[in-house]
Amino acid sequence: MSNNFKNEYWTVTAGDLSSKRYRIEAPEYSNTPTNDVYKIVVDQSVKYQDWVGVGAAITDASAKLIWSQTSKQRHDLLEELFSPEEGNFSVVRIPIGACDFSSQDYYSYDDLPFGSNDHDLKYFSIGEGKPGTSNATKDLKYIIPVLQEILMINPAVKIIASPWSGPAWLKNSGQFTMGGHLRFGEFTGNGFADKDRFESVYANYFIKYLQSYASYGIPIYALTIQNEPSNAAMWPAMIWTFKELAEFGYHYLRPALDKTFPETKLFYWDGSLNTLDKPLSNYITQTQASAFDGFAFHTYDAPYTNLFNVSREFPNWKLVMTERRCLFNDTVEDASHIMMGLIGNWLVRQGISSITLWNLALDERGLPNAAGSTGRRGVITIDHQTGKVQRNLEYYMLRNLSQDVPNGKLIKSSSYSANGYTGYLTSTAFLEDDNSIAVQIYNPTGNPLKAALNIVGHSHMWQTFSVPAWGTITVHKSNFSMNESNPRIDEEFELHPTKLNLSDDVAPGKDTK
Repeated sequence: MSNNFKNEYWTVTAGDLSSKRYRIEAPEYSNTPTNDVYKIVVDQSVKYQDWVGVGAAITDASAKLIWSQTSKQRHDLLEELFSPEEGNFSVVRIPIGACDFSSQDYYSYDDLPFGSNDHDLKYFSIGEGKPGTSNATKDLKYIIPVLQEILMINPAVKIIASPWSGPAWLKNSGQFTMGGHLRFGEFTGNGFADKDRFESVYANYFIKYLQSYASYGIPIYALTIQNEPSNAAMWPAMIWTFKELAEFGYHYLRPALDKTFPETKLFYWDGSLNTLDKPLSNYITQTQASAFDGFAFHTYDAPYTNLFNVSREFPNWKLVMTERRCLFNDTVEDASHIMMGLIGNWLVRQGISSITLWNLALDERGLPNAAGSTGRRGVITIDHQTGKVQRNLEYYMLRNLSQDVPNGKLIKSSSYSANGYTGYLTSTAFLEDDNSIAVQIYNPTGNPLKAALNIVGHSHMWQTFSVPAWGTITVHKSNFSMNESNPRIDEEFELHPTKLNLSDDVAPGKDTK
């Protein structure tokens, strides 16, 4: 018997998007292939990390574009992205308060003048008004109604929340932007116990946030303490050292969560890997590490192998990639190496359990944006006047890892690339809870390459096929019904990208820092 799976579903995505997750016929089975093909062997007896899923950030900017569509456009789009019967995106990341990609003025949830003291957070508010109405404010204006609709479509979607800055009065700078740090060690004037420290007030700020979101039927799966803790940016920002994050998480935030939301996960860091040039144990003790469930990071700066300074020391932590922004002007090679090679392949092979890219949606100009960090695109592009939608390379990278892999574990598969973007064919493979198998094969070269696939234990024969330049082949094999939906068709409109600003996005292998 050549194959004991009843169903097979194969797709192809070219790096230049001349093929956009197009369905192809399953190759015929044959005996051992010739020596001029790359053999991709999948072995489910070797299992690695749990696979949680993929998605992108729903900023105020993304949520405004989505909410401003007609109700039919919006529902069709969210069905395409999040329905288990279609795209099956299963993770989103949202800001706690304002970030740079915002259509509203910057805000926190307790905006008081510097020098004020709201120890009990009496003025805490995630917004006023009915969600989604014209007079609603802050998160209630766009983010919450969009999340509510997503959760109606797919209640299993997991939400990771990260602050760009705490309220200005809690910071030594008294400013919302340009960094500054928490007023560590200071007291709010109500006593000298731990509960009277600014650290305790800020921990309670997170709890108020979780309570507020829960009141709108929105559970938060995980928190990070700070987005990009080393970046004193011109937009909302706040500086934390590694040791400060460890102490705050262990001594203040995790105990507060355990009293109220013990199942909410807490992820350490949430910045780029370039700062992690030493073992993480230099900054956090094993006791402090017990407060955290995993490690969140961004992929703007190399060396990416710095990830091993975390994963080798804390093997029980989940690894989650929480940000990489999408660009307008990558070459096909560079975009594919970033998205399909580094993120969709190598990082998955090194243990990450989920991927969220930066900005689910931006418009044809790369807007809205309140900070001047322009020249970006979203996973999808929405025309801000008509609500029409176009899907970018990042969309197809994510969909390759979401539609075919609803849940399960990474398993062993062949790779001819040490880093995902040089060498030759490389692959990722997943064993699902129902014993289905999904495989993705990426070609990091500019020429089509021939491959032959064998699933150990399910077939003694091979299937031979071609992987397009800088593109992927995906394979889903199952004895049950599978999600065989197609991406919806792009709508036509012109792009008018803003000028690239703050250009720290370079392809792997071309890093200059």
